[in-house]
Amino acid sequence: MGIFDRIRGEFIDIVEWTDDSRDTIVWRFPRHDNEIKMGARLVVRESQTAVFVNEGRIADVFPPGTYTLQTQNLPVLSTLKGWKHGFESPFKAEVYFVSTRQFTDLKWGTRNPVILRDAEFGMVRLKAFGGFALRVSDPAALLRELAGTDPQFRTEEVQEYLRQLIVGRLAGALAEARVPVLDLAGQQDRLGALLAGILTEELSSVGIAVPRFVIENISLPDEVEKAVDTAGRMAVVGDLNRYTQLQAADAMRDAAANPAGGAGEGLGLGLGLAAGQRMAGALAPQAAAVPPPLPQAAPEWHVGVGGRQEGPYDPAGLAAMAAEGTLTRATLVWQAGMAAWTAAGELPVLRRVFAATPPPLPPVAPPGPEEPQP
Repeated sequence: MGIFDRIRGEFIDIVEWTDDSRDTIVWRFPRHDNEIKMGARLVVRESQTAVFVNEGRIADVFPPGTYTLQTQNLPVLSTLKGWKHGFESPFKAEVYFVSTRQFTDLKWGTRNPVILRDAEFGMVRLKAFGGFALRVSDPAALLRELAGTDPQFRTEEVQEYLRQLIVGRLAGALAEARVPVLDLAGQQDRLGALLAGILTEELSSVGIAVPRFVIENISLPDEVEKAVDTAGRMAVVGDLNRYTQLQAADAMRDAAANPAGGAGEGLGLGLGLAAGQRMAGALAPQAAAVPPPLPQAAPEWHVGVGGRQEGPYDPAGLAAMAAEGTLTRATLVWQAGMAAWTAAGELPVLRRVFAATPPPLPPVAPPGPEEPQP
């Protein structure tokens, strides 16, 4: 190798990163002790950002594109190094490539139950797990707060920190959503969107966003699941008598399947009948303890007499008034539940009151003129 080749090898002409991994967030360009040639080409691909760092201080940030490095497009670095306008000598600087694509293969889960207050079940302990995606929203903040000088910052280095943050915010998000425990399965998408917004706001200071948050499963404690199962069985059974008959039939079927033969069949029949008798006996005291219904009180009626409201009267009192002639079929009556006062003769329920009362006599015709005597 000639002296010119050796000198040429000390200068870097192309600065780029071809990402061949699926979990690298930040990658430092391996400059070693070589210097970057002024006028070198910088290639920043889609879903990448290049950050120049000079002596531990973040200088210039380049979005996707192809650049020719000159003092004109390195304003911050030119200021830090004290270059004069147009100075074209090689320079030393660290270049970090930050991936801005979404990392979607991240998992989370609750190692310990999350305590939640539910209106129906009281204090409930929940466990949950799922997945989420992260994306770098501020490369400079990520380098300052998390990555630092790490030459290859991976998702595994930040995943545990994010998992702890997720679990810490989960209980608050569930409480804010005010979703009953039995309805959590149907609200998982809404809860995931709510948690994604909360986590993005929380992580904005370190340059990370959570564009997608998925809750795959929320599991209830064993005692709550048993209570739900019991309520479901009672809703399906409905009639306890039919449930008793079904249990007895199942016992006889199981006994008939016993390979003991006829003795097994007889034993199964006896067990089935005994089980039915025991369950029927357990239900009998409850049925006998129910008192008979109270007799209904006689309805009370109000009567309009001479433009005045009188009463209330029971049916016997109405019958007495009808016998006296105070109550007629044209008399207005009313009782609770009626929309308006109604003539007594128009109500079928009062027909019995007038059954023994004769209708009023027809008016007597006035006498005619006296006929002359023959």
